[in-house]
Amino acid sequence: RATSEKCFLQITGMTCASCVSTIERNLQKEDGIVSVLVALMAGKAEIKYKPEFIQPLEIAQLIQNLGFEATIIEDHAETEGNVELLITGMTCASCVHNIESKLMRTNGVFYASVALATCKAHIQFDPEITGPRDIIKIIEEIGFHASVARRVPNAHNLDHKKEIQQWRKSFLCSLLFGIPVLILMIYMLIPAGEHRGTMVLEQNLIPGLSILNLLFFVLCTFVQFLGGWYFYVQAYKSLKHKTANMDVLIVLATTIAYVYSCVILMVAIIEKAEKSPVTFFDTPPMLFVFIALGRWLEHIAKSKTSEALAKLISLQATEATVVTVGPDHSIIREEQVAVELVQRGDIVKVVPGGKFPVDGKVIEGSSMADESLITGEAMPVTKKPGSTVIAGSINAHGSVLVNATHVGNDTTLAQIVKLVEEAQMSKAPIQQLADKFSGYFVPFIIIISTVTLIVWITIGFINFDVIQKYFPVSNFIKSWILVLGYLLVLLTYLLCVGFDVATWQI
Repeated sequence: RATSEKCFLQITGMTCASCVSTIERNLQKEDGIVSVLVALMAGKAEIKYKPEFIQPLEIAQLIQNLGFEATIIEDHAETEGNVELLITGMTCASCVHNIESKLMRTNGVFYASVALATCKAHIQFDPEITGPRDIIKIIEEIGFHASVARRVPNAHNLDHKKEIQQWRKSFLCSLLFGIPVLILMIYMLIPAGEHRGTMVLEQNLIPGLSILNLLFFVLCTFVQFLGGWYFYVQAYKSLKHKTANMDVLIVLATTIAYVYSCVILMVAIIEKAEKSPVTFFDTPPMLFVFIALGRWLEHIAKSKTSEALAKLISLQATEATVVTVGPDHSIIREEQVAVELVQRGDIVKVVPGGKFPVDGKVIEGSSMADESLITGEAMPVTKKPGSTVIAGSINAHGSVLVNATHVGNDTTLAQIVKLVEEAQMSKAPIQQLADKFSGYFVPFIIIISTVTLIVWITIGFINFDVIQKYFPVSNFIKSWILVLGYLLVLLTYLLCVGFDVATWQI
């Protein structure tokens, strides 16, 4: 008797279930074709054939003759069954070795890796020979307990509520104290006139400290340590892992602006200056307001996208009724199992109002299926023996028995989720360029600012007259304070360039 082999084809050009039916029906008419399974969303076909009668290239040509493009998949890794299990009862490396060696000796298991620290096992297998239920049974036979590591929507890194709340709090706090700062900034733009010096906010409370600078100091302090708290946390985490991101640059610029303004104000008070100096207390509040707003809106957008993905995942049934049937399709035994444990070839019973747990073909009974959540079809679709059903669709009325053809990650619903995830993870060329650029941007800004400071210090020690030429003040300390002030302006300007980079990434 001729032995059968298996090949996998990538098929493009399929648009609906009718295309799948056309390919399966026509291929099964050919000599040497044992079975055909076509996945619409994945665009793949799994074909068992007898090499004495037909070869994969000939099968691909037959599909092309039907009007589709077909290529042979050389790497079968993606077409193998995969399952992740949680294993309890392991105490040492010997337990890990026992499980791995037992599984690797099992027919149909290609790969088994067990991690003692996480109590998880990743297993690749041939779904035609074995499945998750059989693997769990083997593990339990040697004295351990195993269960499928379920994919819970809420634990799918899709919940952004905490981040939204954090950045909302940061934005509102920054805005609360930022609006008065903005009003004071507008006040500072009033053209200087004869009576400008006599205006209330310009008057000194004590020599060197005006009412305006005192208000700036109080408002900026609240923003710096309340509204900017999460920026400091993120910057600390980044530096802890020996990396520098935009949070580091934001914290660096705002902290320098705040500290510089405090220092220059203290110098003016100590020297009892007649006029209060120009400070940069207005810089941190404005930066924190706009950046926190951007982060808040960004996480809201992520949350909406993730919510759509979570709803897709929630369409999947959680349990399935696997039955054992007799020769006349009479039910001998029923068993409730997790949907992850359904194996290819299982007979699944679906009652009225229940969800179809897997893709398959009806072998007994007739009903109407609501596939609107999957296909968008408004009217229920008639299902009778030989009809295909889609995982996640709802059985309207009438119990049916379904032969599982696509299970786990091979179902149409799982493939839709996978495509959405891949779309979220994919990046446009301009975004890839921005990501690459931003990796070098922060170190570059810090280096260029440090080099600028060193150059001015060197010039000052060699010839201080140059410093006084560009910063014409009589006092030595005041000259260096002005140098630091202009360096801060440079750093803040380059930080704004960084915001443009962040805009490209969004």
